[in-house]
Amino acid sequence: FFFVVQVPMLTTLRNAHRPLLPMMVRRGADVACMRSMSTGGGDGPVLVDYWKDQKALPIVTINRPDQLNALDMNTLTALANAIKAVRTSPETRAIILTGRGRAFCAGIDLKTAMQIFQGKENVIGSDRDPVYQMQETKVPIIGAIHGFAITGGFELALNCDFLYGTPETKFMDTHCKFGIHPSWGLSMLLSRIVGPMRAREVSLTSKPIDATTAKEWGLLNRIVSEEELLPTAGAAAEAISQNVPDMVGRFRCLINQSQSLGTDEGLQEERDLAAVYYRRMTPEMFEQMGQFIKARSKGK
Repeated sequence: FFFVVQVPMLTTLRNAHRPLLPMMVRRGADVACMRSMSTGGGDGPVLVDYWKDQKALPIVTINRPDQLNALDMNTLTALANAIKAVRTSPETRAIILTGRGRAFCAGIDLKTAMQIFQGKENVIGSDRDPVYQMQETKVPIIGAIHGFAITGGFELALNCDFLYGTPETKFMDTHCKFGIHPSWGLSMLLSRIVGPMRAREVSLTSKPIDATTAKEWGLLNRIVSEEELLPTAGAAAEAISQNVPDMVGRFRCLINQSQSLGTDEGLQEERDLAAVYYRRMTPEMFEQMGQFIKARSKGK
């Protein structure tokens, strides 16, 4: 059962849906044929598929495996378009982001860096920016990370709500190595997850973080085999889709907002929003909750 209470967000939650924290080889019949986004056919730089053909659960795949899914201008724009298309669909309940081949994403394709950073059209922070589209997304984004997530690819991962990886997963920040200034949030997001001391070590040395360390530090929620990566992300997306969509969005906002508020402020914000929410609930909604509990009890 799903019900929605229309409650205007408080000003402090205006942008709270933006995350503050936060290779798939397709096997079996669980995954339908992949479809290209914005390019036609099935060989575009970004593909959109659906977990078990459920339109509520799109899978967005970066598809430049021969270039380790590095982002040139075409791929960057296609990824932004794909995320925008699925995030604005009223059917979407959760999004899975992954990469095809040996890497999740090697970051910006350095051969096209000048075009991206100094081109006539400013991409960063615009409608053509995939991270901007991720930050505007109001449903959870689950990262399925296989192989390397390097610099810009690392930032794509950090802008997901949570991450699953494989034993081959590695994160690496090479901003300092190549003289690239971060612009997708790595300087803030990484330290909020692993702490400032570890974040300095990662970014200033440009040394990779292996999967085991990433899990110990809280970057990865779980490490699974390559074969189980997409099913694990799909199962989490399905679980999210079975909950009340409005409350999933609101709870996500509260968790994200808690990263920028002090404890007392965060608790008060939660109380204020809860008071407004419950005042707007109708007797029918409470009755639905009771019916749901009864149905669950009978099923035990």
